[in-house]
Amino acid sequence: MEDRLALRLVPDELWEIVAPLIPPVAVRPQGGGSRRVSDRAVFTAVVYVLTAGCAWRHLPSQFGVTVPTAHRRFQEWTDAGLWRRLHEAVLDRLGAAGELDWSRVIVDAASVRAKKGGGLTGPNPVDRGKPGSKLHVLVERTGLPLSVAVSAANTWDGEAIAPLVRGIPAVRSRRGPRRRRPGKLHADKAYDAADLRRFLRDRGIGVRIARKGVESSQRLGRHRWIVESAIAWIFGRRRLTIRYERKPVNFLAFLGLAAALACYNRLTKITT
Repeated sequence: MEDRLALRLVPDELWEIVAPLIPPVAVRPQGGGSRRVSDRAVFTAVVYVLTAGCAWRHLPSQFGVTVPTAHRRFQEWTDAGLWRRLHEAVLDRLGAAGELDWSRVIVDAASVRAKKGGGLTGPNPVDRGKPGSKLHVLVERTGLPLSVAVSAANTWDGEAIAPLVRGIPAVRSRRGPRRRRPGKLHADKAYDAADLRRFLRDRGIGVRIARKGVESSQRLGRHRWIVESAIAWIFGRRRLTIRYERKPVNFLAFLGLAAALACYNRLTKITT
């Protein structure tokens, strides 16, 4: 009987989406070698680390995955872009089911402490200048993350707008062509800059950014809580509450996986 924890972390329906995206393994021309640990077991181990926030060395033995194997394959999959492709695959299914609301997107950021330093870290102005990173999340109207990014903690929030908007994948629609452009973008005063407004308007995206000294950011409350709720869910994946990865691409990998799982949770609600 399969382990209940493993099935709860990676149900069969999720694995059906993941399996075709796993990079193929090169066949040894000479044959032989040790038996390869199943990709599903390793993927389950990665989801466990993301969810529990534990170190790789604390992986439960019931998964049958050694630490070197889990870490090596996680790195291989990260380098192959698996986590972004998984996020896009789940968004595709949601889009085809008409579950994505493109009328507006909301963007926000949150800072975390970086325990081991590394790239894309900087003095956190809200944590007594300690090294940290910033998570940037862009969600559609109902709170599903469409794009995520990582920067140093002392980075101006507005610098993430262009990468986040460009990072929105072309997603299937219930009818018609794929879509990647929202109707409007909502953000608070931290994103108030003329060049950002121009960048969005040049792409046909309406601008709903509070102006410093003119508008109250409280007017965004009915929309901002949506992205704040999404970030709170992401921080429920405990590996993201503190950055342990020296390589920023690995920290972004965990963030991308969390975004994919958030979208998958919505997918399960419309298919059950």
